[in-house]
Amino acid sequence: MSLTAKLMLSPVLVAQAIATRARLPRLPEPEGQRHGVAGRGTPLRLLIAGDSSAAGVGVHQQRDALAQRLAKALADAAGARVAWQLRARSGLTTAQTLALLRDEGHAPADLAVVVTGVNDVVDQIPSHRAVAAREALANWLRNGQGVHHVVFAPLPPVHHFPGLPQPLRWVAGADARRHNQALCAWAATRRDVSCVDMEMPLNRGVMASDGFHPGEPVYRYCANAIAQHIATHVWPDLHLS
Repeated sequence: MSLTAKLMLSPVLVAQAIATRARLPRLPEPEGQRHGVAGRGTPLRLLIAGDSSAAGVGVHQQRDALAQRLAKALADAAGARVAWQLRARSGLTTAQTLALLRDEGHAPADLAVVVTGVNDVVDQIPSHRAVAAREALANWLRNGQGVHHVVFAPLPPVHHFPGLPQPLRWVAGADARRHNQALCAWAATRRDVSCVDMEMPLNRGVMASDGFHPGEPVYRYCANAIAQHIATHVWPDLHLS
């Protein structure tokens, strides 16, 4: 959308954003293990990092969230023994995700899946700054943690979030699409980074009770889509020592 239209709508958008923050319930992160092993075969160390969607907000147990489902789906798709760990926290931007990983210490992995971006949009971080934060995160994982490849999940179709009123939903959706375009354009310039191509139509039936976070069907879909992306586009060229 044009900057002029966004500026004209800004009083309404600010009011709606404040009201939405006050109205939406604060859902907890799910209970359950944040590390484990799935499958048999070639050993693969997997790190899942990011925001509330990486952490699994929207379901009650980690077994129904992204990380465990992804590890199992990847183990099946790649014929690998996946030793996985989850490092994520609600509310994090991409830059804050890097700060969390640094604060929590060594996170050795062969492959990393990063789920961030919605909070970059919520905090009105320009897309070029969000890309710069992703580059810093990918470089830190590669140079400091031994990660061979970083897979970035795209931002979800925010324009379908039932928990957001219009025109806030429309504007945030346009911002998310712009962030995705910048992410994919940058990822295409690097051999050690990729972006998953997926977009699941969202409605109240597949989302959490707040209409903002994923529900179990969304986590299941995303886990399978990311696993297939890795098995098809990353795993064949992932040379592990």
